[in-house]
Amino acid sequence: MDDELWAVIEPLLPKVERRIRHPGRMRHPDRLVFQGILFVLHTGVAWEHLPQELGFGSGMTCWRRLAEWTEAGVWSRLHEVLLAKLRSADALDFSRAAVDGSHIRALKGAPRRDEALLTGAEAAASTT
Repeated sequence: MDDELWAVIEPLLPKVERRIRHPGRMRHPDRLVFQGILFVLHTGVAWEHLPQELGFGSGMTCWRRLAEWTEAGVWSRLHEVLLAKLRSADALDFSRAAVDGSHIRALKGAPRRDEALLTGAEAAASTT
């Protein structure tokens, strides 16, 4: 990953301060972990099979950081920032774009009532 792209991504990542007392092990650098996440997503290799020789950290480290960043909303913000940069550079080509609404629930018919419909003229007397 080049420095220009990392300069866009880094400010979006949450800052995690080290504890003063019982600081524990140093966190693996965010840039390397980000590259590890991209490697796994691009190649389809299982998290536990991420090669240590690449220097991205363990697959579990990358997986945890992916979950952490997902919960922090990093990916949606990154998507917005990158789209804005592409739009400003006039680098988006919508001539082959398609809109897919399959993830939106389609409501058909009238809304259902939560209670059962009455079958008689009035409610039955209580038997208790």
